[in-house]
Amino acid sequence: MSDDRRDLPDLRASDADRERVAERLRDAVAEGRLDMEEFEERLEAAFSARTYAELEPLTRDLPAAPAGGPGAGPPAAGAAAGAGAGSWPVRIGGSGTSSAAVAVMAGFRRAGRWTVPARFDAVAFWGGGKIDLREARFAEREVVINCFAVMGGIEVVVPPGVELDVRGFGLMGAFDQKDFPGPAEPGAPRVVVTGFAFWGGVEVKVKAPKGAKSAKAPKSAKAPKSAKTPTDPELPPAGPSLRKEL
Repeated sequence: MSDDRRDLPDLRASDADRERVAERLRDAVAEGRLDMEEFEERLEAAFSARTYAELEPLTRDLPAAPAGGPGAGPPAAGAAAGAGAGSWPVRIGGSGTSSAAVAVMAGFRRAGRWTVPARFDAVAFWGGGKIDLREARFAEREVVINCFAVMGGIEVVVPPGVELDVRGFGLMGAFDQKDFPGPAEPGAPRVVVTGFAFWGGVEVKVKAPKGAKSAKAPKSAKAPKSAKTPTDPELPPAGPSLRKEL
């Protein structure tokens, strides 16, 4: 974070500022400078920060990002666009950034440039979580996201072009696929979303990567119903919009 921003601690931070800090933290855990517990704590604090004063301490003890490096500015256009037949091969391979996320009367978020492991477990109990794969890498050609929502909600966002398989089950709750990702692109990963929702909900959405809004996935026939909820929260709180009326 530049010195001029440190001189304005009360200035509101933008989504791009939070994402730059998150990327610095991801680099640090990959280099062994942070363990997974520290990384999880700082990442949560980064995405909940409102001002530069709250963001600055999160990277104070880490080396400065090189000019033009991932922490120095917004993600590159190619990384942000993400989806596309030519980019898929370079996004498959590596080690998962984290293997699980748990929200108990709280929230979690996995978004931006992170690596999805072969299996990722997500649990929300009286809480909410968001798993965004639009800019993610994939450890394997096929990844499984296992979601358990009990009186809570989990939202899974995938980019167009992936092969999507939703297998979950809802009991007095919902396990829904909102959109169709279109034909699978050559070399695209296969994403399997499975699990269980009890008095809560798991919702799978298809959204174009940031910076590529023109490449929106085709809307399903149910899309007009979105008018009932004019504003979708970026991170679902205690399973609200995903919970069915009983």
